[in-house]
Amino acid sequence: MPAHVIDSHLFRDMYGTEPLRAVFADANLVQCWLDYEAALARAEAAEGLIPTEAAEEITARARVENIDFAALKEGIDETVHELVPLIRQLASRCEGDAGRYVHWGATTQDVTDTGLVLQLRQAHGHILHDLQALSGELAALARRERDTVMPGRTHGQHALPITFGFKVAIWLDEVRRHIERMHQVEPRLLVGQFAGAVGSLASLSERGPAVQARLMAELGLAMPAIGWHPARDRFAEYGVLLALVAATMGKIAHEIILLQKSEVAEVEEPYRRGKVGSSTMPHKRNPMLCEGILAEARLARGLVPTLLGAMEAEHERDWSAMHVEWAALPEICILAGGAVAHTLQAIRGLRVDRKRMRRNVDLLHGLMMSEAVMLRLGEFVGRQTAHEIVHEASMRAFEEERPLRDTLLEDEHVTRHLSAQEITDLLRPEAYIGLCTYFVDQVLANSTEE
Repeated sequence: MPAHVIDSHLFRDMYGTEPLRAVFADANLVQCWLDYEAALARAEAAEGLIPTEAAEEITARARVENIDFAALKEGIDETVHELVPLIRQLASRCEGDAGRYVHWGATTQDVTDTGLVLQLRQAHGHILHDLQALSGELAALARRERDTVMPGRTHGQHALPITFGFKVAIWLDEVRRHIERMHQVEPRLLVGQFAGAVGSLASLSERGPAVQARLMAELGLAMPAIGWHPARDRFAEYGVLLALVAATMGKIAHEIILLQKSEVAEVEEPYRRGKVGSSTMPHKRNPMLCEGILAEARLARGLVPTLLGAMEAEHERDWSAMHVEWAALPEICILAGGAVAHTLQAIRGLRVDRKRMRRNVDLLHGLMMSEAVMLRLGEFVGRQTAHEIVHEASMRAFEEERPLRDTLLEDEHVTRHLSAQEITDLLRPEAYIGLCTYFVDQVLANSTEE
């Protein structure tokens, strides 16, 4: 019975995706270990260390469907060892004397570390694919909403007008940096392990490097300069990167939640008939998809200290570090990958209420345009003096719930320099979006999504 939300039959799709769960399922884990053993046999046969026929037989039998999982579990419990029972099963299924050459010259961590790298390569592909799809959706959304004026907010309050496309372009630029980081990490992450008992390859001596080169070529992985049994920075770095990715997904989701608040109502996450917001309040349209993304991001972030702690491996090998990684890396991959997939879902179906955005711009009756008035007035009286004049007019407008235009026209310090028409023109939000559309175009010009 599943005991964690990631594997729960009821809740698992709220915390991840089926492709990522399949990557870290027992069957795929064991197959990755078997792939290593088969590739090792072929590499050693090519170097004349074991018979070619033995390598062929080992390869033919190294299939997960040939493994008795009940016996494997019983063997692990009995030996308190993760790999020996699998080696025994594989060897026993080989015909002739081929079984005697299984795992020749390797150590357990060679297999388990490389197996985990093979799993991470698969997970990496799924997450990167969804990030690239998200980048494309964000680019399309930024282009569509390039000119849609909305309130810009700082400290939770209306600040200056911006465009929704400008906000989305910032998200897009951040996602693209993550895609770049995902590519940059590949040469450091996708590295195999064949180092023997303490990393010195004493088992194969001078023939070791040649076998190692063939083995890594078989697996499609890079060769390390030296064994990395006690060096866990590769896995820790990838975990930190995934937490960064998840944090961005959480940021986007949180922004949607804020913009979906009833009193704001500028966007709404995908809604379909049958989606229920509350068991007792029939009217609710809650941002539950985005709340789930935010939860995934928070959970992923919490795994980073765990992976950093696993870097403190003792001497030439430390089983406790591996145990931490086996638990934390699959979880952070599934959570971060789930956050990306769910954010993609949210953006694809996002509802944008342009009319509400425009109405919200006018909510403060011109107060959002105070900077424009201040800077124009400052040309006559200086910036600081203009700030004090417009601040006083703004506070009266706010407290008396009146348009800023009215309080400005009542102040002779303003009307001495600015006409009524000029004040009216300065209070037009569309005239004070700055370079929002320019920056949207600049981000889109760097597009890799076409």
